[in-house]
Amino acid sequence: MHFEIKCSACNHLSSNILNYKCPRCSQPLNVKLNLKFEPRKIRKENRSLWRYAKFFPYVKRKDIITLGEGWTPLTKLSNNIYFKMESLNPTGSFKDRGSTVLISTLHKQIKKKKGYIAEDSSGNAGASIAAYAARANLKAKIYVPENVAGPKFNQIQFYGVGVTKIKGNRSKVAEEAQKPEKGKFYVGHILHPLFRDGIRSLAYEIAEQLDWQAPERVYLPVSAGTLLLGVINGFKHLTESNIIDKTPKIIACQTQQVSPLYHRLKNLHYTPPEKVTSIADALVSTNPPLLELMVKSLKETNSDAIIVHENEILEAFNGLAKLGFFVEPSSAVAYAAYKKQLKTKEIQKNEKTVIILTGTGLKTALKPNY
Repeated sequence: MHFEIKCSACNHLSSNILNYKCPRCSQPLNVKLNLKFEPRKIRKENRSLWRYAKFFPYVKRKDIITLGEGWTPLTKLSNNIYFKMESLNPTGSFKDRGSTVLISTLHKQIKKKKGYIAEDSSGNAGASIAAYAARANLKAKIYVPENVAGPKFNQIQFYGVGVTKIKGNRSKVAEEAQKPEKGKFYVGHILHPLFRDGIRSLAYEIAEQLDWQAPERVYLPVSAGTLLLGVINGFKHLTESNIIDKTPKIIACQTQQVSPLYHRLKNLHYTPPEKVTSIADALVSTNPPLLELMVKSLKETNSDAIIVHENEILEAFNGLAKLGFFVEPSSAVAYAAYKKQLKTKEIQKNEKTVIILTGTGLKTALKPNY
């Protein structure tokens, strides 16, 4: 077998690809590849994530559901600073990488069982899963918080799926989505290992677009952790395959309000807010189920975490727009963190750095006079 799905805690092998948690101990599952990355196996003519189809061995070529996601531009800002333009994916966020891999793998099996998929999301993942379900002609139900951003809520509805608003925090939304119902298959993007695995394609692209010279640092916003874990796994696969010399230092960027990873990594006490009011409304996981996995991955790769304040996020959001990059405030968190570390001299301008811009500004409800 070119891959295995194993428990991140007890190493139990999971034989059912529909599983989203370990059947033995209920901890998160991981996809483990048993094949090396080889540039010669890239489908060069394919300008999407699926140029790397050979490295997603559990997806049958004829089953691929795609909207042309991936192979997003790596735009040079200045000298050694690059923006990875994930906001240009089909539904406007990096989540399309996970959705295309997840839906491609599962859609036929779920249709055969006459079922539908359930997903919980603060907005972007819900829109993405809804879009790919629509493309696959697969029934879906998306559960969202009652304070979901208006543009994201509208986007989900336009794809023609069922949408349910849930009162309470982000964990309550997940709880409702996971409740067993006839024909329901929970494919939540946070817990399902195939979604997270699709995001490793982002690391492949960054390395390939830099002629297989990995950057020294990668800044990315972190909430539930799918982006962080996917990117680290992708770079680790390239390192283990001797394609790049070493995994970049990943900087996990969080808001002051929603910073469980930062506090856990630094061994500091964290008291989550009763209500998240940050303008970075995609970063809402105050108690992420993948927290221990994130901490472990950051430590293994000598990476780090940083928090930024609301004024720094707003300044970065407006600063990016003035440069021509209109992203949602949650994406601006990564740029805010980069600017902060530049100011404190924790990073030098000559270090090759990639900042991942995760979502389009068209998703924000902010007004210009905010």
